[in-house]
Amino acid sequence: MTTLKHTLYVVATPIGNRDDLSGRAIKTLNDCHCIYAEDTRHSRPLLQYHGIETQIRSLHEHNEAGRADIIISQLRTDGSVAIISDAGTPLISDPGYRIVRACQDADIPVSPIPGASALITALSVAGVATDRFLYAGFPPAKSAARVAWLSEFADQSCTIVLYESPHRILASLGDIVQVFGREREMTLARELTKRFETVIRASSEEVLRIVEQDAQQQRGEFVLVISGKKDRLANSPDQTEITELLKTLLKHMPLKTAAKVASELTGAPRKQVYEVGIGLNKSD
Repeated sequence: MTTLKHTLYVVATPIGNRDDLSGRAIKTLNDCHCIYAEDTRHSRPLLQYHGIETQIRSLHEHNEAGRADIIISQLRTDGSVAIISDAGTPLISDPGYRIVRACQDADIPVSPIPGASALITALSVAGVATDRFLYAGFPPAKSAARVAWLSEFADQSCTIVLYESPHRILASLGDIVQVFGREREMTLARELTKRFETVIRASSEEVLRIVEQDAQQQRGEFVLVISGKKDRLANSPDQTEITELLKTLLKHMPLKTAAKVASELTGAPRKQVYEVGIGLNKSD
């Protein structure tokens, strides 16, 4: 595929293994007039490894707003430009969205070159439901703020995905246990595609215990995949089972008490159980 002139390319780079950079990404980065990278010192070895000699400039959260006009001017006069992050897909918890919006507003084409993403890579091996998930990014640094932030997701039924850094991983896991409960299933994915890649799926309490006891597991970059809160009704008995339970209970106690006991035993709403009991009484 030909690299188009006057186009901004958003290029995904490997999250660890350098050979994960696609052939199309290599061609695009070679053909571009300029590459803007989150950290040029970090990205330059990757470019050199693949023989990419395109000039490289910095684009990070502190200079992104000021770079927009420069990049738009380059796109209109010099040719195509690519933006990359330190690892993975740009804009996913990384700089770049201001540049993309500015180019779109200036009617400059923006084209993605897809590739690695720690978020999707972790989900693919997490062993939890992925039909619906919520990506939350990085938690706050301070525990009080982090607990409040995590609490916003505690009742979500979909899978929750977040990133964490090595110097806060233990504190964050402790807060996850506190907020989501000790038995909430989760997967910790560490150093994905790298030499010391680790994927641990267990209860939140067990994941915390494993990481606490192994200093090696406290190093690197982390993706935490937390299972959604199970709907109480999802595992509750169907209408027939509730009816049979009530028939037995009503032989020994009044409807109000029977409905309360059946609700506690099955997890079904008391109102629903009570209405089933009323139907039984009427039929009798």
